[in-house]
Order: sequence, then C-alpha cells, then structure tokens
Amino acid sequence: MSTPVSPDAKWLWDNEPCRAACPVHTDAGAYVTAIADGRFRDAYAIARRPNPFPSICGRVCAAPCESACRRGKIDAPIAIRALKRFVDERFGVESAGGSEMWHAAHGSVPEATLGSVGIIGGGVGGLSAAHELRLAGHAVTVYEADERLGGMVLLGIPEYRLPREIIAAEIAAIVSLGVEVRLGCRVGRDITFEEILGEHDAVFVAAGAWQARGLDIPGNEQDGVLKAVEFLLNVNQGYTVDLGERVVVVGGGNVAFDAARTALRAAARDEPTPGPVALGDRAEQDAQRDITTTMDVARAARRAGVRDVTVISLESAAELPAALEEVEEAELEGITLIHRRGPHRVIGEGGRVTGLETIDVLSVFDELHRFAPVFAPDTQKIIPADTVILAVGQSSDTTFISADLGLDRTRFGGLVVDASLRTTHPKVWAGGDVAFGPRNLIDAIGDGQRAAASIHAALTGGTAPSRTDVKVELIPKPAFRRVDSEYDSLARGVVPSLAAERRIGFTEVEHGFTEDGAVREGFRCLRCFENIMLKADLCILCGLCVDVCPENCITIVRADHIGAGTAAQSALVLDEEVCIRCGLCINRCPPAALVMVYAKEIQHD
Repeated sequence: MSTPVSPDAKWLWDNEPCRAACPVHTDAGAYVTAIADGRFRDAYAIARRPNPFPSICGRVCAAPCESACRRGKIDAPIAIRALKRFVDERFGVESAGGSEMWHAAHGSVPEATLGSVGIIGGGVGGLSAAHELRLAGHAVTVYEADERLGGMVLLGIPEYRLPREIIAAEIAAIVSLGVEVRLGCRVGRDITFEEILGEHDAVFVAAGAWQARGLDIPGNEQDGVLKAVEFLLNVNQGYTVDLGERVVVVGGGNVAFDAARTALRAAARDEPTPGPVALGDRAEQDAQRDITTTMDVARAARRAGVRDVTVISLESAAELPAALEEVEEAELEGITLIHRRGPHRVIGEGGRVTGLETIDVLSVFDELHRFAPVFAPDTQKIIPADTVILAVGQSSDTTFISADLGLDRTRFGGLVVDASLRTTHPKVWAGGDVAFGPRNLIDAIGDGQRAAASIHAALTGGTAPSRTDVKVELIPKPAFRRVDSEYDSLARGVVPSLAAERRIGFTEVEHGFTEDGAVREGFRCLRCFENIMLKADLCILCGLCVDVCPENCITIVRADHIGAGTAAQSALVLDEEVCIRCGLCINRCPPAALVMVYAKEIQHD
C-alpha cells in the first residue's frame, strides 16, 4: 500500500489551530468531537489531562483556542470553553463524583525525593507549577500572603463568573497531592526571600499583579476615586463598598468590565460594612457566606444603590481589548459604553467626586501600533458620577527581592526571564504577571508548567520536556463521510445564561449547555486534526475531486506555478484554510488516491 504524500505527522500535530493556540496545548478538537460522539467521560479526561484547572477554565478561560478556531472563518468558532464546562459539570470537581476523575488523570504520586522547590504566590500559576513538580517527585512549599489560596482567580474574578466552591475544590485537589502550604505568609514581612532561597533547591516566583495603577490627572485624590483591582478585592472578600448611584469606569479591558458589572451588583450585599479591608481577614466567614438572596431583597438593594454604570474607553468598539462576550454581557445588563473618550479631570465638591470630565480621543496607537493616545483639544464633556473606578493597568510588587541578589528587572519592575522562565539568578524562576505583566488565566497556568519542567530538568540534570515534545504517527481514517449531515450549516449555539432582569446579586450568570445543545455544538467542529492526503502514484488527475468540492478549495495547476517540476507536469493543490473536511472528494475519487488521515500521539507505558 502506498504512503500518503503529506507533511510529517508531527507538523500536522503541532499546527492544529486550537491546540497550538492553547498555552497548555489542550487537545480541544479531541474533546469537542468526543462530546459530539456522546463520549462525555472521555471528553473530560482529555480536557483534564494537560490542565489541573479544567473546571475553572471551563468558566473563565480567555479561550485563545476559540480565537484560532477555523470554524470562525466560516461563521463563528466552536464554543469550546462552554463545552469544557459541560463535561466539567458531569465529571469535574463540582460533579457528584467529586475529584475522582480529576485525580485519575495524573496517576500515582511519587515520593518527594528529587529536591525541594519553594513557590511564592498561591494563584493558578504557582499552583500549576506545584501540581507538575509534585507529580515529578519534588517536595513543594507554596508561600501565600493571603489566608486562602487562589490569588487573582479568587480575589479578582467576580463570583457571578466563577463560584467560589469550584475554586476551592480544584485547589484542594492540588494540595492533596502532598503540597505544603504556608498561608498568611507574606514574603518580606513574615519570611525573607533569602530565607526561602536557603530552604529550597529552587524557587519559582509567581506573585500576581496586585498593584493597581492610578491616573495622574487633576482631582484624582478625591474620595470616590477607586482603583479597579482594589475595588474587586474588597467586593470579592465580602465587603460592602459605598458607590453612590452613578459609577463611571475608566478602561477597556476585562478588568474594567468586571468592575463595571460588579458595581451593578455590589449594592445587593445584604450585610453591613465591616470596616477597612485587610487582605486575608474573614476567610472562614467568606467560605461559609451564602451569596444567594431573595429576589425582593436584591431588587430593593439595587434600587437603593447603584442606578447607572458607564464605561469610557480610549479605544473604539473594534479596538477594545476586552473579550467580546464580556462587552456584550455588560450591554445586556444595561451598562453604558462610551468609546474614544479619555479621562481629563475628576470633578468634585468638598473633596468628594461629582463627575468625570472627559476628552475626545483622535487615535490610540501610533503608526507602529504603540500605545500613544492623541486627544482632541477643546472637546471636554462632564459625565456625572458619585464614584470613578480606574481600570488602567496593574503591576507586581517585587520589592521583597533584594537588589543585592542580582535579578535583572523589566522596565515595569518585573523579573527578566529567559525562554525557560529562569531569571538571572541560577536558583530562581518566574512566570505569570511578575515576568510578563498581567496575564490571562490560561497563560499563567502554562507559565507554571513551563517553569516546573525547567526546574525539574535543572534539579535532575536532564532536559526540560515540553508538552509539544510528543511522538505522533499518521493513522488512516477509513470510510470517511460527513456529506449526509448538516454540520457545516449549523449556527453556533447560544450558551444558556440567566436572563438580564434576574442578574441581581452575585448568582452565577452563565449556565452550562444541555446535553442536546452540547452534542449539537460539538458536531459543528470541522475536525482540523483530520487531513486529506494524496497517494500520488494512484492519482490520474481526472479532476473529479475539483468538480465535486463545495468550497472550491481543490485545484489542478501546472507544477511550475508552485515552484516545482516542469511546465509539462501538473499538481493537485488543496487549500487547508478553506477545506471543511466533508469527504466528498474522497468518496468521488475513482482510483481512491485521496485518503483521510489524522495525527495520533503514540502512547508509552
């Protein structure tokens, strides 16, 4: 039997769009199609295998896989994140079986004999590294300044997007692997960085971006000017924040929209203001607090609190860095968006905010696409406000690391790292916000895994493995046929969510797919991991595959037109970006010269 002419299997594997876009290389195509086939348990196992936080990511991941999804070039990408949540709810830590399937993904946990690693920061980046290092046979200690693990996922992401019990369950599963945790331990106050270096063979710094940036504009010192990160920290710890009736949020990123949507709900807290926030206070109370209120009580609180929330952004609607779904949800909830306006001056009376003066924005970026906003003179307008929330950036505090240790810093004060996330100190690695600035959740998880692999290699004298370092082979897929289905015409499913009029308080807004909805959505996948290959010695260049292709993605050209052969030769060309894997060409080919194959990882015992 002749061998298909193709790029090698590894190339196909590495360039599968959704997997290549994922920082932890989740095989999204595999679990999406498993759902389409009704193999829900398999789908969860696939989603969990490379990621210790599948249930969290199923709700709040930035989903770069969806941005890369080729289905998006036809109509709309597959709802990959929502499909992950669908199987999470059946087999993840929030399911009736608890964390059984979560633990099944990692196998046995070895003794901690390969060296000790200290991790500074108990967010998802640090915990991802802890998960990998513990399973590799290292003793791991996590140092966390708060009284709870979770970092920005716990204290920055609102409850209506991510229930706290899910965060707690996935973190508990990681800790149960044998990870030592020191809570309420602030490096630089309760222990020095040098002491941590002395206790461990390696240190991974995964401190989050807790320092919120302000704006140097007139009036910014007045009461009622808040920074978004600090506002979210207060609300997510259960503190009541007096916002007044009118709130203006400055910023165009996800944090700005989190702050805006949270401001609408903040008045629905039915507990008294406990006083100034202190990170880590009331941990036990928070864990037990029931965030559900009756609709009557919530509506009354809403009427008594915030009535109007406005988001102003320098960017146009097309330029907004926030996720499209966050923008759409904010608009659905009644938040006003004003684009291409910037903050000019905070207006106040008696030291208290009464409004924000804004100015028109002519452009946000220069010709090199660097951030360089240009404002239009004499275009000032005032937006009445009782509170102005600034969501204009965050940074990490690395003052706990002495300059004497010789760690190079970025121009924003973070830690300089190489490709393996190692700093300029031989025992120190860094990742996530502290190395790259504010990161998406899944990027931080990926950084934790990369750092763990590098640390393991350094402590054992090996080479750092990568999740892309896999062996794969091409497998024929016989009797391929999708021409009797409507997969290519199905519209993206609408992810079920709470009706806008019921979004009061902090009850979770988005719901999961029903089984029928999930199967239908999974069926839309184009299966980019399956590829049409040519047995060149069988092809008779009859052109029937060209005639039958509904997307006109197959052509026969003179070989010299593609830089090969002579003018007397011809070549069959397939445009992979257009192909929808319908199989019509395969079924129509008289000599069976076309075949469908897929790249499969070779499993090792």
